Amino acid sequence: MVPSATFASYYGRPIVKAAPWEVDIPAYLFLGGLAAGSSLLAAGADLGNLSELRRVARVGAAAGAAAGAAALIHDLGKPMRFLNMMRTAKPTSPMSVGTWILAAYAPVAGVAAAGEIAAMLPRPVPIAGRLLALGARPAGLVAALLGPALAAYTGVLLSNTATPAWHAARRELPFVFASSAAASAGGLAMVATGVAQAAPARRMGVGGAAAALAMEWRMERSMGLSAETLHLGKAKRLTDASRALTMGGALGAILFGGRNRRVAQVSGAALVAGSLCTRLAIFEAGQESARDPRYTVVPQRQRLERRAEASADRG
Repeated sequence: MVPSATFASYYGRPIVKAAPWEVDIPAYLFLGGLAAGSSLLAAGADLGNLSELRRVARVGAAAGAAAGAAALIHDLGKPMRFLNMMRTAKPTSPMSVGTWILAAYAPVAGVAAAGEIAAMLPRPVPIAGRLLALGARPAGLVAALLGPALAAYTGVLLSNTATPAWHAARRELPFVFASSAAASAGGLAMVATGVAQAAPARRMGVGGAAAALAMEWRMERSMGLSAETLHLGKAKRLTDASRALTMGGALGAILFGGRNRRVAQVSGAALVAGSLCTRLAIFEAGQESARDPRYTVVPQRQRLERRAEASADRG
């Protein structure tokens, strides 16, 4: 008998076109999550009367949103293209929904941060500054309500593409991005906030890190063949760095973050860097899976075989 053929290549050519994205999009994925997590942390600090933590988180949220929007617009090439995306609203399109989420989030995050800055100005402040200071709390709360959607929608956006690795991770990817966003926001606040008021940031950073590592472990086991791409080339180096930095930052925050400011800052920076490496690793894994046709064809054949077996069992 002739042995069964094993798929190796489709004439050496990719079947799925790799996303035409440069470093701007991974940066946007990271910065949007950082901003979203910071808004949640700022709202908690506001309700808990932790003024220093609230100020750091609100400014961090606004800076992250502004930098993320700039990265997205730079990738689009022209600012008008971003505005053109808002001519319609399509609930079935993650891109359309995400555009409207960002458009609603960025202004309120900016108002909350501007209110913090206005409150720091020497007296007397202009009327506009007083209005900003008064509007900071409601704007910050609205930003916190929009934060989870901003943190998770990018995972939905990637997994809704035909890129094999991203699509295979569709069940866990939004949770990975959301928990990683919490870790980065907590880490940023640990860097810029004194130890006395940084306890909520430490808890958020450690909790987000633990959730991110757990969801990444589950994601890798549900991806099937595409999980190989996380352990190839640049994606492997980024994955290893992400896990080492996230685990190291969480352990540092638990053991010494509440007693030593320097250790807390180093641990926070490690959490932020780990979150960035997570986004970059997933991005590179997806691009690699699109370039190699094996990650498209082999899973398709496996699904067809499972369906045939299930049909035979029912028959």
